[in-house]
Amino acid sequence: MEKILIAIEMENGDVMKGELYPEIAPITVENFVKLIDQDFFAGLIFHRVIPGFMIQGGGYDRNLNEKRTVAIKGEFNSNGIHNDLKHTEGVLSMARTMVKDSASSQFFIMHKDAPHLDGEYAAFGKITEGLDVVDRIANVATNFQDMPLEPVVIKTIRRIEQ
Repeated sequence: MEKILIAIEMENGDVMKGELYPEIAPITVENFVKLIDQDFFAGLIFHRVIPGFMIQGGGYDRNLNEKRTVAIKGEFNSNGIHNDLKHTEGVLSMARTMVKDSASSQFFIMHKDAPHLDGEYAAFGKITEGLDVVDRIANVATNFQDMPLEPVVIKTIRRIEQ
């Protein structure tokens, strides 16, 4: 299967480019691409930022209104689905609750390696250009709940041609 190329454009003009791996996590990639095609992520924020770990977004707007969508099957080893993509710097993975099949639209980008997540979360892609943007977001000032003091807003996520 081919990789699917994406661009995450931030409101401030920063861009991260990445690739999605349908051969590793087909349900997750199909769901993420469907959301991209619906422009679901436009105006949503990175609401949880932990330097040295990850940045998480895709669920809330700048006013902290939750944007919901349907949950999907969690494609990771502890949920009975083989997924050997490691949670290394730049990897895209799905956020979820303690319920293994609760991921929907919230995703995270690894700032640094976190092997304790391997096999427990559905890794499905990787940032290939713009790790400096991930660094900048990871280092913004946050409150005690790891939320940026100033909204870090996604302008759009779009597919790009190979």
